[in-house]
Amino acid sequence: MNRTTHSAQAGPTLDALPALPSLPGVSYIMPILNEAGHVEEAITTILAQEYAGPQEIVVALGPSTDGTTEIVTRMAAADPRVVVVDNPRGDTPIGLNLAVARTTHPVVIRVDAHSELTADYTSRGIDILRDTGAANLGGLMEARGRGAFQRAVARAYMSRIGLGGPAYHAGDEAQEAESAYLGVFRREVFDVLGGFDETLRRGQDWELNLRIREVGGLVWFDPDLRVTYWPRASWSKLAQQFYATGVWRAEIVRRHGSRNSLRYFAPPLLVLGVAAALIEALLQLGGATRRWPRLLRRFTALVHVPSLSYVAGIVAAAWRAPDAGLRERCWFALVLPTMHLSWGTGFLRGLLTGAASNRDRSR
Repeated sequence: MNRTTHSAQAGPTLDALPALPSLPGVSYIMPILNEAGHVEEAITTILAQEYAGPQEIVVALGPSTDGTTEIVTRMAAADPRVVVVDNPRGDTPIGLNLAVARTTHPVVIRVDAHSELTADYTSRGIDILRDTGAANLGGLMEARGRGAFQRAVARAYMSRIGLGGPAYHAGDEAQEAESAYLGVFRREVFDVLGGFDETLRRGQDWELNLRIREVGGLVWFDPDLRVTYWPRASWSKLAQQFYATGVWRAEIVRRHGSRNSLRYFAPPLLVLGVAAALIEALLQLGGATRRWPRLLRRFTALVHVPSLSYVAGIVAAAWRAPDAGLRERCWFALVLPTMHLSWGTGFLRGLLTGAASNRDRSR
């Protein structure tokens, strides 16, 4: 398996896939690292799938230090459908490829330790694969939270002012998609394209879906396919996660240029605007602007307009948040700029220096 393919191969395509059998076997792949608080529930929801065909769960186990290894080992010993492969480096794309290499079935479903599948997820996914002829498909990420902070993060995930853009965060109709959350794959994807790019610690799913589309494969979104997602439960972990995501998105922009959506440039522009406003304010406080011509002072003062508009938008969004208590509204008003500014700062860093040395420390 060539695991670092960056462009579509000449020859095989994914535009005319053979028909699936009535009950195709399904292989679930799960890369994990330090997920003791989530992994047992995630695996349990897979074992509880209402699907009569053959199933296996291949867990790519990173070098965890929080008890994750013991939990997964115990579950594998109790159920032969749970298979463990070692992922000593702990990187997600390497783990995904190690898991794919161990699978045996014609449908491959990616799952994460932070995700929980509805009981009919597998059967619905296979029906949609069959009906659409898709090479990969995904559904709606339904973010949930247990405390005021995590509920605020979940609200931001599902809000267009939060992450925006991809259908899997707030989509309401089935449609062709740029990428898919997690993924219900035809195995031919890996036979033709060789798997996930192991040089991308983040964004490897988007890059694989780009290659799928380049060889004629259909990537599909269907809101009837739903996955519960439990986001980071602390402010520092959230900021670290989004900073790393921004760094790696910039790396993808460096590699694939115009094939990226313009929406990815909104957070870094926000960071630059906020930085310009802070610099102008400091110059005013230090008296440096007093010697400037009046027209120039008025012009530079305009730099505050975008930042103040952004703050007003955040306050309005928090105020209008439905079914939220005061604490959750306050956290929501903090979570939104944390996500945007962390992502934008990471993007600028990655655009300037690349992402090779960055690691996501939120795990």
